[in-house]
Amino acid sequence: MLVLPFEVRRSKIAGLGAFTTRPIAMGSRIIEYVGERVTPAVADARYEGGPLLHPIVLLFSVDSRTVIDAAVGGNESRFINHSCEPNCEAVTRGRRVWIYALRDIQRGEELTYDYSLIGDDENLEKQAARYPCHCGAPTCRGTLFKIHK
Repeated sequence: MLVLPFEVRRSKIAGLGAFTTRPIAMGSRIIEYVGERVTPAVADARYEGGPLLHPIVLLFSVDSRTVIDAAVGGNESRFINHSCEPNCEAVTRGRRVWIYALRDIQRGEELTYDYSLIGDDENLEKQAARYPCHCGAPTCRGTLFKIHK
């Protein structure tokens, strides 16, 4: 049985987070991001226009035809929160998404990666406001969206 190098508990960033239970070396593969694989149209229909002011981000685009919905059949990877100064990165290899350590991570640190959400230029300001960031990093951009200036 695989023992994860983190546990899920309350986070200052958002809801629940993934906190390391032992040191993780830079470059280590931590966990695969899994869930139901659906088309972008199905993902949009499931979550667009929902009642939440700050929707939970559980969708991960693999390519133009595939989105992973971690709300359905997902694992503990769905609890890794966003940060504008992350200690992890999400890497797509062979249509699978893996979370890797960007640097050495100490025991007790919260695992984070940059969600880098993208939207349409016409509504970007409104979309970005709907997904505020609370990572607390000195370079926090205030949103989970990647803002190009």
